[in-house]
Amino acid sequence: MATHPDNLRARLEERGELLEAARLRYRALHKLLRAFFWKDRVRAHLELLREVALAQPRVDATLAAVARRAEAEGWPSSSAPMELLAEVERLREAVAWAVERRLIAKRKPALLGEALLKLEEEVLDAGPLLGRRLWAQAVEILPRNLTELRAACAAAEILERVFKRPAPEGALPFDAAEADEVRRALPLADEALAALWARLDRFDGTGRVRAFLEKRMRRAPVAPPRSGPELLLHAAFWQDLARARLRALLESRLSPVVPREEEWPELLGWLVEREASAQARLAATEVLSEGRAGLLEVAAELAALSRARPVGPWNEEAAWVRLWTAAQRAKPETGPDAERLRESLRLFIRLRGPGQTPARLFSPERDALVRLPGGQAGGEPEDLPGLVQRAREAAGRPRTGRGSG
Repeated sequence: MATHPDNLRARLEERGELLEAARLRYRALHKLLRAFFWKDRVRAHLELLREVALAQPRVDATLAAVARRAEAEGWPSSSAPMELLAEVERLREAVAWAVERRLIAKRKPALLGEALLKLEEEVLDAGPLLGRRLWAQAVEILPRNLTELRAACAAAEILERVFKRPAPEGALPFDAAEADEVRRALPLADEALAALWARLDRFDGTGRVRAFLEKRMRRAPVAPPRSGPELLLHAAFWQDLARARLRALLESRLSPVVPREEEWPELLGWLVEREASAQARLAATEVLSEGRAGLLEVAAELAALSRARPVGPWNEEAAWVRLWTAAQRAKPETGPDAERLRESLRLFIRLRGPGQTPARLFSPERDALVRLPGGQAGGEPEDLPGLVQRAREAAGRPRTGRGSG
């Protein structure tokens, strides 16, 4: 007894949906490739071309698997699955033949998916037949289904969620889980956006499209993005805003040290840990050396002392112990950041402790205060641990008052 065609179609399961979608895409793409002004038609439907190209490996594997199963089980040629299989194979061959005709490269890719992507490059390289507006060109160069565009949007979604909401003054705008998300989203956004800008440079030799988009990049999005350029601008805006917020945050928490951008991901989680426990250590990594990590710990302790004096003698002594321990760790460090920390400690010693220290001693405004001649006062030591010890001694001195005449 022959198997009912409906049962045969059910055997295809999700592969039937894949072949149905492939049939529709092949028909539409074949029609574009046969048009007289086929380049303009393809430029206007690059998303369709990329969808066919990206799905092609899976479609080829499905066609082969269904053909083997049909032969093994003896499916009748008049059944619906076999008719679908035959039509998809016929349309695939028609598309492959049309693509081969349209490609001008001497060495044509053997695989249909690669040939379609090569055709996309040639169409974009050729440029529009007639003059187009810049936004229309951007839409053509940046189809919505670009892998890099999807990655940039995924990263921007995280950055928007974290940095869009208002944060209390002085508080971190994220918790530990969000800090980890931001840490992973930043390099993803950087890499994806760099690839997208490079694509614009590749297919727009005049540079006008990129300049046009860069002017609009800092405008806050007012509507959900729909086209490829809108998605790019949305992702670029939130990446830029997140970087500005993080730069200001790290400056307030680690002044006078200026963290490098490659250090940012390592610092976010540590700052969250410091909110819960001031004794949290910054671990050394491939990006952060042991001395550099210690230098950042010294900066964090100094910035904390700048914001508020610890309450109680025990907490104050613990803060100085943490500062001295971090200074020991950072002792081998040299360079501008280390020198700025030394200047801050020398200034603290000069002003002789918190009783005579103005608010935000270690803030950027400290340059307005009196600087020490020659970078040293009263024979202070030059290494960080020695300066911390002298600063601790200065902080413990009783405040001297003026005698009455």
